[in-house]
Amino acid sequence: MTEHIISLNSYDPVEIFGVYNEKIDAVKPFFPKLKIIARGNEIKVIGSTKEIEFFDAQFKSILQYTKRYQTLSVQSIQDILSAGERNESMHAHENPHNEILFFGNNGKAIKARTPNQKKLVKKQSANDLLFAVGPAGTGKTYTAVALAVRALRNKEVQRIILCRPAVEADEKLGFLPGDMREKLNPYLQPLYDALLDMMHPKKLQELIQDNIIQIAPLAYMRGRTLDNAFVILDEAQNATLNQLKMFLTRMGEHAKFIVTGDVTQIDLPDKNRSGLVKVLELCKNVKGIDMIYFENKDVVRHKLVSKIIEIFERKEKNNI
Repeated sequence: MTEHIISLNSYDPVEIFGVYNEKIDAVKPFFPKLKIIARGNEIKVIGSTKEIEFFDAQFKSILQYTKRYQTLSVQSIQDILSAGERNESMHAHENPHNEILFFGNNGKAIKARTPNQKKLVKKQSANDLLFAVGPAGTGKTYTAVALAVRALRNKEVQRIILCRPAVEADEKLGFLPGDMREKLNPYLQPLYDALLDMMHPKKLQELIQDNIIQIAPLAYMRGRTLDNAFVILDEAQNATLNQLKMFLTRMGEHAKFIVTGDVTQIDLPDKNRSGLVKVLELCKNVKGIDMIYFENKDVVRHKLVSKIIEIFERKEKNNI
């Protein structure tokens, strides 16, 4: 048996251990073969050399997180150690598909939570064009935006471009106050919401002002060639076949495209004009293009959302 001491001289022990040691108690289940004792400003770990080395590496991740975000919660500890536990069993240096993509605003763990979200994360590294299709609330757009932010952070791309077709969902933009940009901003708000989860508002504003992150209606893509960019088309069910052709042919060198949509929520006056189903058929089995079909089980909103989706699906099938 080996004994190892970790000193917390640079940290507030209460922040690391928690009140009544609740945080250190959250650590212990991840290392059942070790005896972990928190006392004063030190942690004593007793066990095999291999187990202690793994513990030391994982605990350093917790300390780095605390130093970076000046906060530490039990949930954050569990997220960090869950990721480390999976990586150990799968040889992390060979596994690029860790569920935690990065830590976002206020240290929130941004990660894939459902089977199809994880599939989207995995497949984007092997494909330059992905289609993510399925019901509302399944995290299609959120996961796509997270992948774009990660690519920008890792300097894999130089900019992020997020767009939507400017189609009114049973409401008329003309009645909204302001100029065209002000009219469109509420429509594009879901994209801002996702980004604000992932970065500080001031940093986001700076990136938008510098055109490193661009959020715009689909029509603004016409005539552009998008190089070194991560590009997301959201709500693609509201784009016509010609619009989708225009969008997809904007792809330039070193670009990644993700198209998200829900074919059950078409807001076009003539639903038959939606081009998404046709494009999915046309692009099937093309190398470099892949498709992920999200399901009700992927819903990450309130537990009633998946039930509501099922109710409306039954309605459509029975023509109620």
